Amino acid sequence: MKDTAAPIIVLFRKDLRISDNRALGAAAETGRPVIPLFIFDEDSAGARRMGAASRWWLHHSLAALATSLEKLGGTLVFRAGGTEKIIAETIEASGADAVFWNRRYAPPDIATDTALKKRLRADRLEAESFDGFLLHEPSLITTQSGDFYKVFTPFHKRLASDQEPRDPVDAPKSLMECKARLKSEKLDALKLLPKRPDWSGGLAERWQPGEDGALGRLETFLEERLHGYAENRDRPGQDGTSGLSPHLAHGEITPFQIMAAVRRRRGGDAETFRKEVAWREFSYHLLFHRPKLHQESFRPEFDAFEWLNAPSALKAWQRGRTGYPIVDAGMRELWQTGWMHNRVRMIAASFLIKDLLVDWREGEAWFWDTLVDADVANNPASWQWVAGSGADAAPYFRIFNPVLQGEKFDPKGIYVRRYLPELEKLPDRYVHRPWEAPSSILRESGLELGKGYPLPIVDHARARDRAMAAYRATRDGED
Repeated sequence: MKDTAAPIIVLFRKDLRISDNRALGAAAETGRPVIPLFIFDEDSAGARRMGAASRWWLHHSLAALATSLEKLGGTLVFRAGGTEKIIAETIEASGADAVFWNRRYAPPDIATDTALKKRLRADRLEAESFDGFLLHEPSLITTQSGDFYKVFTPFHKRLASDQEPRDPVDAPKSLMECKARLKSEKLDALKLLPKRPDWSGGLAERWQPGEDGALGRLETFLEERLHGYAENRDRPGQDGTSGLSPHLAHGEITPFQIMAAVRRRRGGDAETFRKEVAWREFSYHLLFHRPKLHQESFRPEFDAFEWLNAPSALKAWQRGRTGYPIVDAGMRELWQTGWMHNRVRMIAASFLIKDLLVDWREGEAWFWDTLVDADVANNPASWQWVAGSGADAAPYFRIFNPVLQGEKFDPKGIYVRRYLPELEKLPDRYVHRPWEAPSSILRESGLELGKGYPLPIVDHARARDRAMAAYRATRDGED
């Protein structure tokens, strides 16, 4: 018999919200005391350590969550250390006989949670997990042959053929607080924020971490940006994307909430946006079946590719000093705000991989550290897509021309000038190719190439030929 007065522990991980949190809602519905618990477990076997930008976001998201829980009557407990050990300590201190959580889908996290559930149930404790992070369970969607999907279009059709995603659940009205004295760290003790130097000013200016920020951004997007999304999302000079990716990455909003809100909208823009949500699902589908997606090429033949050891080129790319304005603007946006426009991500990634022949893993690792929306599935799946080594990848001969891409998607140079103020006075016709500007124009613009702004570190036409030769050699070697 369950003790009707025994507390229930609710673990918070990638679900930093109170609405559409089925674990929290189920615990609250019992009428028993609830212990909201966040464990900062950096040493979980096989898990990737969070990047610096994600740690900054996590701190502020946890602060917002703690405030929301206090309004319901609950107190968020902060602990650092091993998950099983801390849960055992909390059970002993509180008399809790149940642990609820929302499922995670990175393979090391699945292993941790599976072992935890087995251990708790062996001790005759209740252990229950709930959905929320994904619309689908990666283990349950298979092809007719029983394999997993390696191409997005049939995966999307399969996903869309299922019943409509469930409706989101409301936040609890209140929580019964646990009266036991529980050990808890101060949030600052988790040391998530940068200190010396504190580089987070641009992130704080751009973002509002937390559930309220997520729901507000969704509402603004639907009211102001969904119309025209299919076209505007490719224009970095416009605020045409949803900006929901960091909120999704930290579980401040669920895909169920997003799909329910978009369900009431009709037209191509809404369908395009729903498809972007499906791409996130596809990335996790791939990660579930290829756990080392950030380390190993999805297509094994690419393991033979001969990357260049070019630390100076990598550093120029990281700092936004390649001499190609659309690439440099993207890299500086990333450094300043912790985010980069989706179209520019593809351009910048293509430049590193195919113009500089630097291993895609180097770029993926940089994004992992600097993106506020760094995601264990989206990040490597997208980099491998650009590299040509991934599932449903861009063909190896698709090499973005950074000049033409800039002129097509940022024709007035609005985006470039925003992040490269040294090019502010250049005429539009030269803003994506400043090295072609006559010396008189450069003088009038107050620009000295090679000093105020770098000359291109590679010639794109030659770099393209070099990349094509390297890719063909890899393919020929496989044949």
